[in-house]
Amino acid sequence: MSLVTRTLDLACQIQQIPAPTFAEHERAAFVCDRFREAGLSDVDIDSLGNVYGRRPGRGQARPLLVTAHTDTVFPADTPLTLVRRSEVIAGPGIGDNSLAVAGLLGLLWSLGDSQPAGDLWLVANVCEEGLGDLRGIRAVIDRLRSTVAATLVLEGMALGRVYHGGIGVRRYRISAQAEGGHSWLNFGRPSAIHRLARLAVALTELEVPKAPRTTYNIGVIRGGTSVNTIARTAELELDLRSEAPSALAALSAQVEALVARQDSLEAPLRCDVIGDRPSGWIAPEHALVQLAIGALNRYGVAATLDIGSTDANYPLSLGLACVCIGLTTGANAHRPDEYIDTAPLEKGLQVLSETVARTFAWAK
Repeated sequence: MSLVTRTLDLACQIQQIPAPTFAEHERAAFVCDRFREAGLSDVDIDSLGNVYGRRPGRGQARPLLVTAHTDTVFPADTPLTLVRRSEVIAGPGIGDNSLAVAGLLGLLWSLGDSQPAGDLWLVANVCEEGLGDLRGIRAVIDRLRSTVAATLVLEGMALGRVYHGGIGVRRYRISAQAEGGHSWLNFGRPSAIHRLARLAVALTELEVPKAPRTTYNIGVIRGGTSVNTIARTAELELDLRSEAPSALAALSAQVEALVARQDSLEAPLRCDVIGDRPSGWIAPEHALVQLAIGALNRYGVAATLDIGSTDANYPLSLGLACVCIGLTTGANAHRPDEYIDTAPLEKGLQVLSETVARTFAWAK
């Protein structure tokens, strides 16, 4: 069986295990078993659900960390229907991030019996998506940062992109409360939903700069009990992002000021921070960035420098050497019809192995 087929088969097995953020335990246990079968040393699952394994090295190079997140954006009851064809595999979470988790084992298989130039840490981490707030990678980096020379973050898709910067993200849960009552008998009483709806409209009218790129999104609204009840409670979840910490801070201040202005005794508002992804970057000229670009060039894959919101945010915010790379191409991430292209995976695995080898040579 070819390396590509073996990796794809494993990705499909991983995809069939539900792993919503905060509930990755079943998938973590599966990966842990695969790490043990592969003969890794120091295999361990920490209290959060991060799975660790170490491939001992033969040389004096400082250790390298390669990591991929196990969680998905899909609720546990989402049908994990998988459609597999020779050129494309489609299904919820197959590219984000089942393939990347399988790629950790693919990297091991590509090494065969050879030992890397230094210790290779492979970690499947949790809580990258949604409100996970990078809890997994924070714990991983805090545990290994004094040991490893560099970190490679894997995503299933985005082959050819080298993420060397992390976009800052701040998330709020804004809630409203009211007395409530019957929609006919108590008409005119304040409604938590009406109050929140007015706030939501005002939020969508906030002006943000095009450069540095800055965005906002109301991703969730919930509240009320029935169509004929004046809502006592309602809440929304708001996502703010920016390339620049100063712009993100300015937008956050606007949001908090707007909530304060619209607050009232009849329907009080509450604004809580529920996520704060730090930003950071390393220069395009950094050795690790250039090593990743060189590996892509060797296998004829055009390299594009980019910034994003990934597990790389945390190590980059600490000034550590880190890039995020992809294994293949695909589309429709975070949708049930998400898919990956199978043909480019061969080059993706070659690029990964080459990047690891070049990084070990640099880390001596």
